[in-house]
Amino acid sequence: MSSSVASFTANHHIMLLSSADAVRLSGANSSGGRRVKLRLTPPRAALVEVRPQQVPAVRDVAGNSNATGRTLQVGPSSRDRADDMQSEARAMTRAADASVYSPDLLSNKYGSRPIKVLRRALQIFNGLGSFALKVWLDQLNGELDRKMRLRAIELRQTFTRLGPTFVKIGQGLSTRPDLCPPEYLEELSELQDALPTFPDAQAFSCIERELGRPLETVYSSISPSPIAAASLGQVYKAQLKYSGQVVAVKVQRPGIEEAIGLDFYLIRVVGILINKYVDIISSDIVALIDEFARRVYQELNYVQEGQNARRFKKLYADKEDVLVPDIFWDYTSGKVLTMEWVEGVKLNEQEAIERQGLKVLDLVNTGIQCSLRQLLEYGYFHADPHPGNLLATPEGKLAFLDFGMMSETPEEARFAIIGHVVHMVNRDYEAMARDYYALDFLSPNVDVSPIVPALRDFFDDALNSTVSELNFKTLVDGLGAVLYQYPFNVPAYYALILRSLTVLEGLALYADPKFKVLAASYPYFAKRLLTDPNPYLRDALIELLFKDGKFRWSRLENLLVQGKKDRDFSAKDALQPVLKLLLGPDGKELRDLVIKEAIRVSEAIILGSAIESFNSVPGPMRTFVFNGNASGPFTISAAEQQSLMELRAQVIKIWGLLQSSENFDSSLLQPILQVLQEPEARSIGGRVVGGISQRLAARLLQQVLRAPETTAAA
Repeated sequence: MSSSVASFTANHHIMLLSSADAVRLSGANSSGGRRVKLRLTPPRAALVEVRPQQVPAVRDVAGNSNATGRTLQVGPSSRDRADDMQSEARAMTRAADASVYSPDLLSNKYGSRPIKVLRRALQIFNGLGSFALKVWLDQLNGELDRKMRLRAIELRQTFTRLGPTFVKIGQGLSTRPDLCPPEYLEELSELQDALPTFPDAQAFSCIERELGRPLETVYSSISPSPIAAASLGQVYKAQLKYSGQVVAVKVQRPGIEEAIGLDFYLIRVVGILINKYVDIISSDIVALIDEFARRVYQELNYVQEGQNARRFKKLYADKEDVLVPDIFWDYTSGKVLTMEWVEGVKLNEQEAIERQGLKVLDLVNTGIQCSLRQLLEYGYFHADPHPGNLLATPEGKLAFLDFGMMSETPEEARFAIIGHVVHMVNRDYEAMARDYYALDFLSPNVDVSPIVPALRDFFDDALNSTVSELNFKTLVDGLGAVLYQYPFNVPAYYALILRSLTVLEGLALYADPKFKVLAASYPYFAKRLLTDPNPYLRDALIELLFKDGKFRWSRLENLLVQGKKDRDFSAKDALQPVLKLLLGPDGKELRDLVIKEAIRVSEAIILGSAIESFNSVPGPMRTFVFNGNASGPFTISAAEQQSLMELRAQVIKIWGLLQSSENFDSSLLQPILQVLQEPEARSIGGRVVGGISQRLAARLLQQVLRAPETTAAA
């Protein structure tokens, strides 16, 4: 739905006059007093231009009249919620007979139609077999690279001829640079919205049949032809008669259910054979096919898609840079979807985006942050984020479209994914292997010990770079090579996650070949680790910060640096999970570590400040004050002194990072002061003060005992 196609001008819009199922509009500006008439026409087509109708003055939700005479956009968000729910209920009634994927029903239906099944199987075999034969001959003749573009075009054309099911498969392949060369990716990406259309007369007839009313009672204008055609339907641009709101109207392809039903029956038969006879493929192919088919069938129910859009908007459109269109339930059914028109440019049209003064990488980063929230915060995510479904609006927002294919990440898996990143950073391969239980990659009875060496071999090499420099595709490819050797079963939700992130990284690579999706993702992970009170993530944070009984201040500094890059990071929130864990009934072991580290830090600050003050004293005065002792008030080796000063500097730097947070204020200290009133906190404070006193007293005693020896030596 790019703005470059079929856009309306400021002074007029186009109205369709087509066959017996279309309409003719004649009239003028309603303010001129003439009435608009619509009537059926004989089988012919023509285009006319009419001036836009003025929308009568209406009152907004505050009761104020709109006296400007401008077209007022009245979307579902401005209507009473009860009315909106009633409209949605009526739309659900219209979609009551929507098809649902059922392997058993398909088997019963097509198992008794062998001739039809055989005819379709031969059609698929001829199309794909002919392509495979040509590729094989190219390889034999050494012309594989030279003819790659030609073969990519032929594959796209073959998928198009084979129909909607294979177009969906091609769309999936177009987002998998790990499976397809660049030439194939470019050609298959055209399957996103550059597909053959079906007759407009059928589309308009479908609208009238589904909504149960004449076309002219719904829309005051509609584009003369589709502005986009997808695998399952095509989209028109229209204007609602009741409000003047510009909308997108998606109409389902006729006969689509029959076409995809037969194809999935055949594909599932192939999957059953693969599961039974191909041992080298460990994944359950039939389960993956069923998951994919189930989601495609869900896309056939446009009311379900509308509900998906509403849920997605509620969860993620709270950010100012994310846009999700409204749904108009009164004009939506199982096969017709009317939604708010979004003006914008597809995310892979870099030059067009830059002409609007926008940056592709900024939009991709918005997409990545939104995707991470989808995958790891609420678990409800857009499973088909190809360039045709992502638009850059003139205002710089990222608009999500087409909510037919959605998926959910199980709650346990959300935290396991974040923990998996922590374990990867720590190179804790035993824990990484155990994560695959929570991720549902392995059944609990599978021994993970043989997997650990394979993970170590791959990640030790990959992690020679920092996490921020890792390429997501490299990790996916490498991990895939590891999983290939073991009895892994990749869950369908995880395959969709990989697809989603791979698409976003692919879009970014067009603009910047050095872009790394993990670098853009790490601030979100850091923020979640520092602020999320979930027990799993609190344990992951402790695991990341403590090693062999020592606190790794460099890790905390890195988390704060990265976390601050996330716009939702709060320094105040970052303290709460740690404080609660520290003072909780299960925090004894952590308290011992924290007390030990607090003593060490306090000593470093006190002695470091003393050493710094001593070094600032002029040489002659220093000798006089300390009676000729060049080392100052305490006897400290050069190595220990350097260590103390480095620790002090790092702690001061981390405090500076907290202070420099946008939302830092004095209230940050209030939770700490409140916590210090707790009995357990007073106990910790007492132990820390006692420990510091003992350390300083020991150093002072050492200094006193060494003084005579120093004098004697002199």
